[in-house]
Amino acid sequence: QVQLVESGGGLVQAGGSLRLSCAASGIMFRTNTMAWYRQAPGKQRELVADITNGASTYYADSVKGRFTISRDNRKNTVYLQMGSLKPEDTAVYYCALHGSRNYWGQGTQVTVSS
Repeated sequence: QVQLVESGGGLVQAGGSLRLSCAASGIMFRTNTMAWYRQAPGKQRELVADITNGASTYYADSVKGRFTISRDNRKNTVYLQMGSLKPEDTAVYYCALHGSRNYWGQGTQVTVSS
């Protein structure tokens, strides 16, 4: 059974930092691209960042320079370090594994207060 288990969401003040974690199990991790998405109420889900098996990264323009995605293959875990948080970052954040099939975490709420 493939599982992606997220942690680290919560409430933070604008300008603060938060680190999200997503641990994968039941699937080979090191060869797959991992990604973070977010979805605000009434909004379309958007790609925030991804990281390939070769550690190449992509960031949405809205988070570039503020967020950092990383992975620890030994721990089968992907992280999203979020800094300089803005109220606009408030959303449910989802991790995903993109392989022959796509797998999704359950989502974790991030709320940034003004």
